[in-house]
Amino acid sequence: MAHPLTVGFDLDMTLIDSRPGIKATYQALAARTGTYIDADAAISRIGPPLEEEIRRWFPAERVAEMSDVYRALYPEHAITGTLAMPGAREAIAAVQAAATGAEAGRAIVVTAKFEPNAKLHLSHLGIDADAVIGSLWAEAKAEALREHKAAIYVGDHTGDVRGARAAGALSVAVATGPCDAEELRAAGADVVLGDLTEFPAWLDGYGAGLADASA
Repeated sequence: MAHPLTVGFDLDMTLIDSRPGIKATYQALAARTGTYIDADAAISRIGPPLEEEIRRWFPAERVAEMSDVYRALYPEHAITGTLAMPGAREAIAAVQAAATGAEAGRAIVVTAKFEPNAKLHLSHLGIDADAVIGSLWAEAKAEALREHKAAIYVGDHTGDVRGARAAGALSVAVATGPCDAEELRAAGADVVLGDLTEFPAWLDGYGAGLADASA
């Protein structure tokens, strides 16, 4: 029996523009701890796990503690200031409208973000994913992509490309995050789109190609 088409999406800078909220949370962390944090620089590096950024501002022995403090501050400071990326809702809807036989498509979110906070974002913005898996970065994302039998993974970072390739999924990259189109192609992305507004039409063509191949 054919499995439903499953497409994975990254969260930050793919489905949501979390820069204002992340900046506000770093500012709150700086105020709480009295430690200087360049929040503008931090939001230019969104993608990798939080601990990588925290390590720039705090000694190694405090990274785990300060990461926990950041995550606790996050719901208050980051959720309401975050917007959906252009085309995000339409991209999710396009996947869910795609049918494999009698099975509707499934759109899942696989992100490095702390899973409870990722779910808060999606709920606040009315983005209805079929599953949300957090705390996975780069090649580790392949664990969830394989478990959910994702054929495609969509992300904005070279780490997302690596995750897709590790899972044997088609890598669709959007040039809306810290990595430009050239970097994404060099990392091995199979498809590079300007943003998610281009995704539904691309998916239509991808589905038509599959149908032709099976005819």
